Amino acid sequence: MKLVVILGLVAVVVALFTALVFLHRDRGSGNRVVTALAIRVGLSIALVAFLLVSYRLGWIAPAGLR
Repeated sequence: MKLVVILGLVAVVVALFTALVFLHRDRGSGNRVVTALAIRVGLSIALVAFLLVSYRLGWIAPAGLR
């Protein structure tokens, strides 16, 4: 379960840096930056939805403070 969450976070960061690279290369022309940022938002929403479903199904549980 931890591996899935870590891979999701890595995918979000990679999409963010991809948008940064496209922003630098395109100099404001084109829409590759918008597409990369839309993918990042979609991945973030999917990750949050996965965590919520996992919690509801009992796959993960809150640890609390110890």
